[in-house]
Amino acid sequence: MTTSMHLASQLAVNVLDARSLLTAFGVVGVGVVLFAETGLLIGFFLPGDSLLFTAGLLATGSTEGAVHLSLAPLLISAAVGALAGAQCGYLIGRRAGGSLLARSRSHRLHDGAKRAEELLERYGFAKAIVLARFIPVVRTVLNPLAGVLEVPVRTFTLWQVVGGLVWSVGVTLAGYALGSSIPNVDRYLLPLVALIVVVSLIPLLAEVLRGRRKARAKGEAR
Repeated sequence: MTTSMHLASQLAVNVLDARSLLTAFGVVGVGVVLFAETGLLIGFFLPGDSLLFTAGLLATGSTEGAVHLSLAPLLISAAVGALAGAQCGYLIGRRAGGSLLARSRSHRLHDGAKRAEELLERYGFAKAIVLARFIPVVRTVLNPLAGVLEVPVRTFTLWQVVGGLVWSVGVTLAGYALGSSIPNVDRYLLPLVALIVVVSLIPLLAEVLRGRRKARAKGEAR
């Protein structure tokens, strides 16, 4: 009876809701989701930032009526998923070439690819690979795009590891630190997750505004 109820809860999981994912799949789910989001183009819609932050909160054990996650396994799962996913995405890009993104009809993916290419051109390989980790959709697209553009394997691997660890471990520990310092923090979970999503979109919005200013300046110059 218990097994069937657990299976039913897994089948009914909301993949867009961090808490639902964590309740259904626990620590293993964190690694799987991060792998899909950073390594497979179909995972661009997954809630990486909010998942890490919420997992960190739940690891404190201070949230009432919620699944408890052990911090050490959580950090390992998050890091492995983020690093393996990025490397997989890069290898897919190297083998599939430019046709990989051309086949997709998703406007979000194509916009993300444009932003990822702008990051690479503006900041160079190292900085762009690290920054992309903190920008939704862009962190999904940049990895295969780096493979398509034939970024050197050593360069990509080094900086995706640096960016992946800072992102996955950093955001998780931020949630853990907040959960440890604020009693009954789960009461504020939804506003906190919303804040994380908004903050994660700031770099992307900044790039969009910068691009519009450039386009306007070019038009006025003509």
